Amino acid sequence: MKILIRAVEWLTTIVGNVGAWVIVPLVLSMVYEVVARHIFGAPTFWAYELGYMLAGSSYMFGIAYCLKQGAHIRVDFIYGQLSQKKRAVIDLVGYLVLLLPGLLWLDIGLYDYAVEAYEYGEVSGESAWNPVVWPFRSVWVIGFFVFTLQVVAEVLKCVLILMGKSPNGAGTKTDGMKT
Repeated sequence: MKILIRAVEWLTTIVGNVGAWVIVPLVLSMVYEVVARHIFGAPTFWAYELGYMLAGSSYMFGIAYCLKQGAHIRVDFIYGQLSQKKRAVIDLVGYLVLLLPGLLWLDIGLYDYAVEAYEYGEVSGESAWNPVVWPFRSVWVIGFFVFTLQVVAEVLKCVLILMGKSPNGAGTKTDGMKT
């Protein structure tokens, strides 16, 4: 179980790092657009589309990494006072009942959406650049698929805790949970 968790978290880290590095071309293209528009009076046709595609890619590639790091927002005024096992039960129910079914549904729907865009050669229609959208939609598929895998890893960590085993060493870090 720990090997699977480590493998998923390795993939999550790689994809998260790609998402972080996508910010560099995003910033460079936005700086170029601002200079071109305000200094030279020559706005670009592609900056808006490139901006939302790169920003969206960064978000999609970062969502699983955020979960891995425990950085998603949660209301923890009660949760933070609970033992590690009680937190594991709450997390397990939330992941299995609420999050995982929705993610599986999204994975299938987004995959079909990306394939359809590829098959029909769909373009954005937002500017004169008018790029094909299947690469951007593929990023959504990858991002949500890795997010789904990370949720499965989190479920396995909860199971380990409930079995009385430590998920530490399975790609997790200690966060000072009570036992």
